[in-house]
Amino acid sequence: MSGFSVRESGRAKRLSIKVYPRGRVEVVVPRRTRSAEVREFVEAHSDWIRKAREQFAAEHPPEPFALPRTIRLDGIGRQFDVVYEPQAGAKTVRYRCSDQTVVLFGKTADESLCVTALKRCLTGIARKEYLPYLRSLSALTNNSFRKMHVRGQRTCWGSHSSSGTISLNYCLMFLGPAHLRYVMIHELCHAKHMNHSQRFWRFVGQFEPNYRKLDKDLNSSWKKIPTWVGIY
Repeated sequence: MSGFSVRESGRAKRLSIKVYPRGRVEVVVPRRTRSAEVREFVEAHSDWIRKAREQFAAEHPPEPFALPRTIRLDGIGRQFDVVYEPQAGAKTVRYRCSDQTVVLFGKTADESLCVTALKRCLTGIARKEYLPYLRSLSALTNNSFRKMHVRGQRTCWGSHSSSGTISLNYCLMFLGPAHLRYVMIHELCHAKHMNHSQRFWRFVGQFEPNYRKLDKDLNSSWKKIPTWVGIY
């Protein structure tokens, strides 16, 4: 079977398969797993993967791909109009971002290049918006961090490394403000508890009493991510 991605995990003790609602298949494997073993595992579970994809397709009909004319970022309360300016002979697509407009210029007939430029733009917006917010929540919770990275993770909304680096997904901007705040608090609380023990959740609850519902909501929040982003 083709069309799947592989992610190594230091926490994984066995191989596992995740099928996402838009049909993406990810195989999570322990480190140093042989590629032949991965292929055999996927082939052995090909029927299950096919049925899972069919079920998701029935529940969530595929959305047609289209480059955006508007980008609405509810998590930070902002909206941008997207303008495409083709340039003859251009081989790349660059972007310029103002308070309410994102302009893409260059080889704008190439959808892939446009998506790449838009993702760079989202990363820049998120970095500017997230950092002061994360610092304020760091002071509120009395949990420090060393660095903040912004990425378009396919498998998580955020993470906190043992070195003190918090990584946040720019797709959080497509969710509600409460979900963005919760993920930041969640990751900051890992500064004291690098696990999901009862003590960790009690600690999170001190700053976000509604954490159970917000955490559960994140499981289906992929629906709010536009198809063109290509994350879920």
